[in-house]
Amino acid sequence: MKTTIKTAIAAAVLSLSAATAQASTIVEIAAGDDRFSTLVAAVTAAGLADTLSGPGPFTVYAPVNDAFAALPDGTVETLLKPENKGQLTNVLLYHVDDRELTAGMIPAGSTYFKPILASERLCITADASGVTIADGTGEMANVIIADIQADNGVIHVIDKVLLPGTRPACH
Repeated sequence: MKTTIKTAIAAAVLSLSAATAQASTIVEIAAGDDRFSTLVAAVTAAGLADTLSGPGPFTVYAPVNDAFAALPDGTVETLLKPENKGQLTNVLLYHVDDRELTAGMIPAGSTYFKPILASERLCITADASGVTIADGTGEMANVIIADIQADNGVIHVIDKVLLPGTRPACH
């Protein structure tokens, strides 16, 4: 009898926890992780927080703070100025795909992917050593954490800020 009561109480607690737990959007996950404070500040300054909190689906290649710190001195501060909102928005949208792409959906080898910034491409390479992303500068970002699931998509954590430019070589 005691075991049955304990089981019923445990089931009720689990059911209540599941019902009251709120799932998180990409923005909520990023805002709750100190590694993304620069990214969150940039998304807010660009006015993209509501968009990236929307239904999606989205794939966000999310640079950590150290990736922003590796940019030339003054770059982040310049991009965050109100008069540079358009440029900041372009840089940020270069990190977003309007599909949910888990690591398992990225084919082996090198493939072009089109971020929301439609005039540009990324070259994503998946192989035994991991996943890398070539941007418009031709430099590579490494996916250091893949497949952080959100209500409205997926986050892949990267170690470099992706910058638009020329189409990267993808072969």
